[in-house]
Amino acid sequence: MVDRLSASLYGMMFFAFLTLTGCPTPATTKPEAPSAAQPSAAQKAPASRPASPSSSLGAAQRGTAPAGGPLKDIHFDFDKYDLRADARDVLKANAAWLKANGSARVEIEGHCDERGTNEYNLALGAKRAQAAKDYLASLGISKDRLSTISYGEELPVCKEQNEGCWQKNRRARFVVVSARPAS
Repeated sequence: MVDRLSASLYGMMFFAFLTLTGCPTPATTKPEAPSAAQPSAAQKAPASRPASPSSSLGAAQRGTAPAGGPLKDIHFDFDKYDLRADARDVLKANAAWLKANGSARVEIEGHCDERGTNEYNLALGAKRAQAAKDYLASLGISKDRLSTISYGEELPVCKEQNEGCWQKNRRARFVVVSARPAS
């Protein structure tokens, strides 16, 4: 009887531990400030930092598709944030463009398909954006020129419920947000 009671007690303590600990809120990284809590993509961008016209959020606010740019998106496998060989090739080309355009700053958007919870997908999108940022840094791009944001599943490019569509949504998108003033 004592063994059953102690097993039940340990089970309840384990359940309480799992309930009280959760995934941390993903953060947006900005080169000029320490990371801050990530707002949900459904919220408007703060007035002090409006969404870039070419960002996915800016396009969603206008009700249009995101504008293309000089940098290409990379894609990820389901529930993964590690870089595939094709993604590394795209990132090498993106790094070459960034080296040729030394004043350009880039925001890397992390996106997911609709499967999984909002919280999980925000965290996964943040990991995808960070993986791309880290790889670009390993290719010689200064981290001061790169920032990340996760939109999770909130800004899909395709809304059908099939693998082909989900694959398009599992991406990191690169938005040129500004250029440094010449000094």
